[in-house]
Amino acid sequence: MCGIVGYVGPNSSLDVLLGGLSRLEYRGYDSAGVAVIGQDGTLGTRKRAGKLSVLLDNLKDAPLSDGQTGIGHTRWATHGGPTDRNAHPHLGDGGKLALIHNGIIENFAALKQELLEAGESFSSDTDTEVAAIMVGRAFRETGDLTLAMRQVVARLDGAFTLLIVHEDRPGEVVGARRNSPLVIGLGEGENFLGSDVAAFVEFTRRAVEIGQDQIVTIRPDSVIVTDFFGAPVETREYEIAWDASASEKGGWSSFMRKEISEEPDAVANTLLGRVVDGAVVLPELGALTPEVLADIDRIVIIACGTAAYAGLLGSYAIESWARVPVQVELSHEFRYRNPIITPRTLVVSISQSGETMDTLMAVRFAAESGARVLSICNTQGSSIPRESEAVIYTHAGPEVAVASTKAFVAQVTALYLLGLHLATVRGTLSPAELAHNIDELQAIPAKLADVLVASEDIGQLAGWMADTRSVLFLGRNVGYPVALEGALKLKELAYIHAEGFAAGELKHGPIALIEPGQIVFVIVPSPRDPSSLHPKVVSNIQEIRARGARVIAIAEKGDAAVLPFADEVIPIPLASPMFEPILAVVPLHIFALELATAKGLDVDQPRNLAKSVTVE
Repeated sequence: MCGIVGYVGPNSSLDVLLGGLSRLEYRGYDSAGVAVIGQDGTLGTRKRAGKLSVLLDNLKDAPLSDGQTGIGHTRWATHGGPTDRNAHPHLGDGGKLALIHNGIIENFAALKQELLEAGESFSSDTDTEVAAIMVGRAFRETGDLTLAMRQVVARLDGAFTLLIVHEDRPGEVVGARRNSPLVIGLGEGENFLGSDVAAFVEFTRRAVEIGQDQIVTIRPDSVIVTDFFGAPVETREYEIAWDASASEKGGWSSFMRKEISEEPDAVANTLLGRVVDGAVVLPELGALTPEVLADIDRIVIIACGTAAYAGLLGSYAIESWARVPVQVELSHEFRYRNPIITPRTLVVSISQSGETMDTLMAVRFAAESGARVLSICNTQGSSIPRESEAVIYTHAGPEVAVASTKAFVAQVTALYLLGLHLATVRGTLSPAELAHNIDELQAIPAKLADVLVASEDIGQLAGWMADTRSVLFLGRNVGYPVALEGALKLKELAYIHAEGFAAGELKHGPIALIEPGQIVFVIVPSPRDPSSLHPKVVSNIQEIRARGARVIAIAEKGDAAVLPFADEVIPIPLASPMFEPILAVVPLHIFALELATAKGLDVDQPRNLAKSVTVE
């Protein structure tokens, strides 16, 4: 989950590295460090525990000799605590080589013992230092950084992206990738490496994918990519679809506040070009032709965290519209329970980053088991789309805040598009029903904008709840995934107990949690639907109110029936039942942000978390 950046070229390495790290800090902020080959030809390093600002302050007080070759790292701690000594880079070859690492080296203990017996010493508790020392030893024998890297990665087990520089090889950075992200940025007389394109988008929008088990060597005027055995490989260049300004706050108090404001655009951009003449068009499905999709007899959605809740919401829509069974699985559980997979199974993976390790491993398992695999992703050129048969990209733009918001509504939008496409090819909705649902989906961006306006007073609501120790969320049917998502956001941001329940489960145990003053958010379905669960949800509200709960209802405008029973009502615009959840989730995103802000917490970088989980 760490962020890495590498640079060779005519400009200041420190400027490039520190700028890249500032845009990658969402990947980890336990420590940060840089290694630069200075103008005098010597390797200089600096690393500090804490957020990037700690390193920046240190460099301001004691400048590091700058140069044109360097690597930088921002860490989410795995092996070894978040201390100065465990921060990256780590050194080899007597301090002349520096190495940074994202991932976990699973066989590090045996390798470390081997190095200790050979007389090497260690100054950290990390698995990374093992690789640094090994590459340093290999370089002393070969004098070739790329060859040294090749020899070492052949002995490593686990997930890793490694970058190395050596003071004897100025103008050269070597990287290796296995089960961990790495992408190349192509410039004019300069080249870049990064965990994702945010590392270098300020300087170039030309990017190149690096595949599994590949090594890249960048110099100012060349990029060479080979496999782990040294054979040349074909690469694919693509253009980054956003610029550096999209990953900056732009005057907002936090990235999360900015990204919540972008939820209408995230939906609109995900719909853009995919509804043509009143029909859903998904040309990116490629090999998943209408004939293939018509023959699918089961769909399995795999995801983690917020993406799993988006998948659960999408499953309601797909089953309702396309009449095909859908189950939602947590990626990290899916492949370990020996699931039943056939060639008629469609596995749909969801990942904002496209690098979520649990989901990537589940995608590989599904493909090896013979399933058809489709991914929903927000990041071009990432691993999961590359290893899937087809991809529906969400076009939410970069999401920097660790707690996901606009990615959630974009993922749900992509799933709804998929559901309507499946209904079309399978003939399960009439033309009138298809047209109605497409119209409802296209109306969502404008309605989301209305929700943002109607939710401006949530900050006051959160203010008097700053000392709250527990919040419960209730929903039924499509409101249930919204309740789960609301609870997760509060846990992530405000560090308090929060739990989402299917409201019908209350009487089966959870109602025991209700005591006087307990705050409960309730997602109230529309009373306009003849088959609505509205009366049942109102009954649930009465049950908890009778036991002293304080109820905050998310309900559509004009729902008079809920007013007598709710302490607070947050209104959302009218929409068909399947589309209300996309509107109802936004006030919960805002509430989590406001409560965390009232508690004085960092909403962009919550403790212990990172944006992209790239280790299992």
